[in-house]
Amino acid sequence: MFDHHRGIIYWSLVGCSVLSPMLYFIYYHNGDIFNYIVFPILIFLEITWITVLAAKNKRRGAKIVIAGAAGFLAFYLLFVLFFFDYLPVGPDGIYAHLTINICFLILPVSISIFLALESSFTSHLLTEKLTEVERLSQQTIEQEKEKQQILSAQKEILEKQVEERTSELSHSLKELKDTQSQLIQSEKMASLGELTAGIAHEIQNPLNFVNNFSEVNSELIDELKEEADKGNINELKIIADHIKDNEQKILQHGKRADAIVKGMLQHSRVSTGKKEPTEINKLADEYLRLSYHGMRAKDQSFTVTLKTDFDESIGKMNVVPQDIGRVLLNLFNNAFYAVMQKKNEVGDAYEPTVSVCTKKADGNIEIHVKDNGIGIPQKVIDKIFQPFFTTKPTGQGTGLGLSLAYDIVKAHGGEIIVKTNESEGAEFIITFTS
Repeated sequence: MFDHHRGIIYWSLVGCSVLSPMLYFIYYHNGDIFNYIVFPILIFLEITWITVLAAKNKRRGAKIVIAGAAGFLAFYLLFVLFFFDYLPVGPDGIYAHLTINICFLILPVSISIFLALESSFTSHLLTEKLTEVERLSQQTIEQEKEKQQILSAQKEILEKQVEERTSELSHSLKELKDTQSQLIQSEKMASLGELTAGIAHEIQNPLNFVNNFSEVNSELIDELKEEADKGNINELKIIADHIKDNEQKILQHGKRADAIVKGMLQHSRVSTGKKEPTEINKLADEYLRLSYHGMRAKDQSFTVTLKTDFDESIGKMNVVPQDIGRVLLNLFNNAFYAVMQKKNEVGDAYEPTVSVCTKKADGNIEIHVKDNGIGIPQKVIDKIFQPFFTTKPTGQGTGLGLSLAYDIVKAHGGEIIVKTNESEGAEFIITFTS
């Protein structure tokens, strides 16, 4: 808590927890010395030390825990008066036992309140980040749509100019190359738009969990206060356990949301072209989810059965992760588009399925991306890796996705092939020499 590392007092508490049952076995009252004198003093010193340092550094919530430590000290001093018979302990020592139980409970209660407030702050921060991501994603998608229309129009104009002005071939060729560079950048930006849309859609799930458990903890804290007023120790412990369990769940989903945001920053950065050891299975699984959530972000009714079969013996490969990720994202997007088109044609009797598998074969590493969609017509199978060729309607594709994927795989010393049956589906196979 407050980024404080384990110190001497912490390990002293661990040592005492080991010695206490041994001393009880030797002589009962030796255990009482540890339980009622050594333990409370060490606990108070540890908590006070941590929170005072945190308060000096102006850490948020430190005063709440300090208040808990003060309450701990007050009840402990009251217990000491009972323990040394300065005050009547009541029947069977009930006043002393009640005082020491409250003494030990007040600290976790104050810490739980602190954690609940921290969780609320984290939830608010994540909400703001999510809103910003959604805004940027929507802005990127709208810009890309506009660029696609402009580029499509430019492509048609350039093709006509090439046909009509043969004498100006050299000048037209230069313009075509410039436009090609723009289209390649547009394809990369479109992939980033798909990626951010998927991330924004996926981050909503852990954020909902964080919000829900934070609300539940607020209600539990109110119940905790009511039971404390009644002096019901057992109920206090049960509620405190519930709060602790919820805090663990909040932490778990908060870390998940944090990992998604970090992943977004990782994928959106510009590729340096430097190869690094990369887990192919993890990369394929991650981009499969992001592509699926990207499609879901555009069409909430879109559903598909995902099948994965990853060969764990593959391990890591030296590749440029952003480039291979772009290849996989393009293949997954095409697969989802194919099954969605077939779903629109066939109807509810059809079950869209996209499968991904990795394996070692003859010393090489293979990645298979397969779908049961509309397939690719045999008459165009030899053209699909050519720049600007696309089977999609005008405005829905630049015709550069598979061309870029082909070039990236070749640059990594691999090859990509396609197997297809029209109206039955397609399978793309990427092979890397290990």
